[in-house]
Amino acid sequence: MTCLRNLIDEDSEINAKPLGPVSRIDVETVERPNKKVFSNGDLYVGDFKEVLPHGKGKYTWSNGIVYEGDWEAGKMTGKGLLLWPSGERYNGDISGGYLHGFGTLTSPDGSMYEGQWRMNIQHGFGRKKYSNSDVYEGEWKEGEHEGNGRYFWNNGNKYTGNWKRGKMHGRGVMEWVNGDKYNGCWLNGLRHGSGIYQYADGGYYFGTWTRGLKDGKGVFYPAGSKRPSLKKFCISLGYDNGPKSVLSQCSSLNLEGSTVKKRSVRRSVSEKISVSGVLRSSGRISHKSAESSRHSDSSRESMHHYSSGTFSFDSDGGQSEAQESTAVVYEREYMQGVMIKERVRGYTELPKKAEKKTKHHAKETKKSSCFGIFKGKNSYHLMLNLQLGIRYTVGKITPVPKREVRTADFGHRARITMFFPRWGSQFTPPHKSVDFCWKDYCPMVFRNLREMFKLDAAEYMMSICGDDGLTEISSPGKSGSIFYLSLDDRFVIKTLKKSELKVLLKMLPKYYNHVKEHENTLITKFFGLHQITVHGKRKVRFVVMGNMFCTELRIHRRYDLKGSTHGRCTDKDKIHENSILKDLDLSYEFQMDKSLQKFFFHQIALDCNFLKSQHIIDYSLLLGLHFRAPEQLNGLLKPPMMPNTESSPAGQGPTTDGEVLFPSKGLLLVAHEPSSVSTDPGPHIRGRPLRAFSLGDKEVDVLVPGTGRLQVQLGVNMPAQANQKLSRDEADSAEVELFEVYDVVIYMGIIDILQEYNAKKKAEHACKSVKFDPLSISVVEPELYAQRFINFLKQKVFPEQP
Repeated sequence: MTCLRNLIDEDSEINAKPLGPVSRIDVETVERPNKKVFSNGDLYVGDFKEVLPHGKGKYTWSNGIVYEGDWEAGKMTGKGLLLWPSGERYNGDISGGYLHGFGTLTSPDGSMYEGQWRMNIQHGFGRKKYSNSDVYEGEWKEGEHEGNGRYFWNNGNKYTGNWKRGKMHGRGVMEWVNGDKYNGCWLNGLRHGSGIYQYADGGYYFGTWTRGLKDGKGVFYPAGSKRPSLKKFCISLGYDNGPKSVLSQCSSLNLEGSTVKKRSVRRSVSEKISVSGVLRSSGRISHKSAESSRHSDSSRESMHHYSSGTFSFDSDGGQSEAQESTAVVYEREYMQGVMIKERVRGYTELPKKAEKKTKHHAKETKKSSCFGIFKGKNSYHLMLNLQLGIRYTVGKITPVPKREVRTADFGHRARITMFFPRWGSQFTPPHKSVDFCWKDYCPMVFRNLREMFKLDAAEYMMSICGDDGLTEISSPGKSGSIFYLSLDDRFVIKTLKKSELKVLLKMLPKYYNHVKEHENTLITKFFGLHQITVHGKRKVRFVVMGNMFCTELRIHRRYDLKGSTHGRCTDKDKIHENSILKDLDLSYEFQMDKSLQKFFFHQIALDCNFLKSQHIIDYSLLLGLHFRAPEQLNGLLKPPMMPNTESSPAGQGPTTDGEVLFPSKGLLLVAHEPSSVSTDPGPHIRGRPLRAFSLGDKEVDVLVPGTGRLQVQLGVNMPAQANQKLSRDEADSAEVELFEVYDVVIYMGIIDILQEYNAKKKAEHACKSVKFDPLSISVVEPELYAQRFINFLKQKVFPEQP
């Protein structure tokens, strides 16, 4: 007799833990009409087609598992009912022996899932009620919440938004039973990114969070304040592009549509953070997280700065009626949940400042109108053309056998050219943009550069050409270039002038050799050079670069340092959280481990010599700083009138009303352990971990409280101590930061390396030298520029330790 296949394969048992494997069917059977008894005790009663179950039938395994339903050629296929001895039952679609389609799984503990299945795993849209009465309804992927969904806690709290791998991730709204609401970005179950927190009494806090803690600048509107429009709200924080620039990776917030509850108190400064939202592997919200979700940001205490440079905590309950001021708002700055700066100002200042910023932004846009033809819909077409072109050329060059580059691979003639008609062609797909011509310069060279930096071609294309698109960001410089940022923040795409493209093609052979010889170079990493021609004559040139600030840590300050002094400061009225400051704005000196500092200046000298040999000037060191909460705040983390702290999940330290309070123990260097840090290659990471003098010249990682272990490489995850230089006048100001010493994590690299010292620059130097000190202006000859650049870093930024 022909051997029957397993009705449920042991290797593909149902994912839910209560569902055990089903025994194999024994081939030795006792045959009766419409009934077969197997020698191992299994029993089948039902219809047959030849010797195989086919039609309706009931199979009972010797271990007590029962299936009754449709069969097809010996396999459970169609609709049926599965019963387990434990009391688990499934009623729904089955295909080829797998739970596949729509069905309902009921467990003896009271939990029930009703929705889509794929190969024994919850996949698609479904609703699950847990044994503790929590409910999730939304999209599932491979047995976990992923996509859009809603989670209802049994205590009345609710989350609506995006999920990823079972955790709140992306854009979402959390509503607490006490009336508080958070609308913004999430990452791995924690608030992370920009958002708006609305308090039950009508107050608003608009700002940024990092791993569940307020981190960065924000604005607090107490209850009773006039609610601003979202557009003015964004501009007041310096986001000139409005909501899209604030939530570039989330949907724009709909503040206008939300209702404001009537205020119930005179003034509130609600500051505490609550639910972590971390899920268990089984997909259920952990009891600890659910418990913490009962708490919200409703603790009512306020911090005030005193002239002595310390904080005090006052309960709102003790405030007098006279403190009510519906026209007052608060500009604040946080560092890992600790407020380090607060400025009180009238609400009437905001519209004026917003209007001023809007006018200034309009002037800048007018001035940089060389790419004005690509605004609005045309900007979308430009982005789409870029994605189509990169997908085509990377896909075309990747299958070519790997080889070393040749002389013929360089220069403007080494290129791939392709025409993309809107309706498609033999080689190109149809698309929703305009007809365009695509050029990919030196494809073999850039393919080898990407491989040097261990970038997988598929990941590179997915990052830039994925369905989520690119984010357009405003230009921080005077060039008027368009910048795009990939959704995962790994790559920056910048438009180039024709002269810059020529410089890059000219220096590319030497650049390739320099990068190949010095794996720790700080010079910008280039991954592609392209040109788009639309309407027969309009040309736009792009270069793809690695994003130096691609990190899970928040970058609190950004500096562009050239070493020159003339015009190297930023108007204070134009400074916002994302501003890139300049040389004269830098008020810190940084102290690093001796070995790290020595290695840094050795590589800076090598990179500057290369740029000098190519007659390049006007480059700068892009410096990003992640600040840790100052040590001086450690004793103030628990205010005197606050409730007792509780233990926090995952050993992250004490908590107060659900907010994790990181003890400020600085940044700790430890011996490098490859298995303990992420080894995923990034566009800005290359080379081995650095060695530290303080650990006996061992390769090191840095322990960052609340984040974990990060690999220390040149320009990436470099720990240092920042000493702020405060003048006596500044120390008396209410707006100045209170502490002089900070632990920081540094990210840096050399950018803007495509400006050649040509005749035009020589003329500019001659003209400016008449009015200003020749050594103070940015435009000087390459050798002097390199020497001044290095001296500035050694004397003003990273001075040698005494």
